[in-house]
Amino acid sequence: MNSFALFRLPYEKKCTLVVQTSDTPKELLSCNELTGQQGFVMAPFACSAEHPILLIRADEVLENLESLDNLENLANLDGLETLATTLTADYHLDFANFHSHLLNGDFQKLVLSRSISIQRTGEETPLQLFQRACDNYPRMMISLVYTPQSGLWLVSTPEILLSGNGSEWQTIALAGTMKYEDDLRWSDKNIQEQRYVATYITHQLEQFTHDFSEEGPRTARAGHLAHLRSDFHFTLPDNTSVGALLQALHPTPAVCGLPKQSSFRFILQHEHHDRSYYSGFMGPLFLNGQTNLFVTLRCMQLFANGYRLYAGGGLLKDSVEELEWQETETKLDTMRRILKTE
Repeated sequence: MNSFALFRLPYEKKCTLVVQTSDTPKELLSCNELTGQQGFVMAPFACSAEHPILLIRADEVLENLESLDNLENLANLDGLETLATTLTADYHLDFANFHSHLLNGDFQKLVLSRSISIQRTGEETPLQLFQRACDNYPRMMISLVYTPQSGLWLVSTPEILLSGNGSEWQTIALAGTMKYEDDLRWSDKNIQEQRYVATYITHQLEQFTHDFSEEGPRTARAGHLAHLRSDFHFTLPDNTSVGALLQALHPTPAVCGLPKQSSFRFILQHEHHDRSYYSGFMGPLFLNGQTNLFVTLRCMQLFANGYRLYAGGGLLKDSVEELEWQETETKLDTMRRILKTE
């Protein structure tokens, strides 16, 4: 199976397919190395030899795809590795550990994530799941991505990490989660969590440009969920700083914590599962001059016999375990819903 990325941007009707027809995608170990690169990027939460940044070379690009009928041989589950049986870490223990450090004042925020495994019972193909995600989630970026290094992933994410072309760019601060309903009332915890992310992004942008604006926060719908979102629009004098900007932004407090570096190290040391490419980012980088990189949030890895789904939530010192657990369950439903046939 050739390395490929099939994706549909938010609010668009048509898809784009990027295929690398020979060799394996380039492996990078730092966002800084993305400066001057072009293709489709798949980056992990934490770069390592096991999980490098992958750059799919755009040997073939098919744009404005209205139908997937001619792509039946694109992704074959039977050619993938088998989903291994893994022990599920006790969320209660992880929460207690993370929360104690928040109460002690070691961190302002920590993001605790988990994963679940679901056995494959139907005959749905990856393309059918991709199409179902496109139909169910018109406001999200939907992508189906395969490389030999990463395996096959399906993503439905609402969070822009970096998008733009020329000198005009955008990023967002997306945090806080509730089930979507007409009359939402955001808790102080959700408002504070989103403010942490927005403030962090402001401080990072100030290192690269003085020409930026912030709009929001506002309620943004993502499937059956709602988030608080602030939009940042800014200019960059040239494209030579894109890699450094990505290095500064990723991982944002929305998937990591604050202070950034110490919370990042804490998560890598104490979280009881491997995030792999969950909470990284992916998307086209300078493809026809356009960049659309999204944080890899609602996602799953596909195996020959099943699926591994990922979700997380931001913890503050006043977080309640039962509510945080339910938030991860609600987020897991984004992928679970497309695995169920009506």
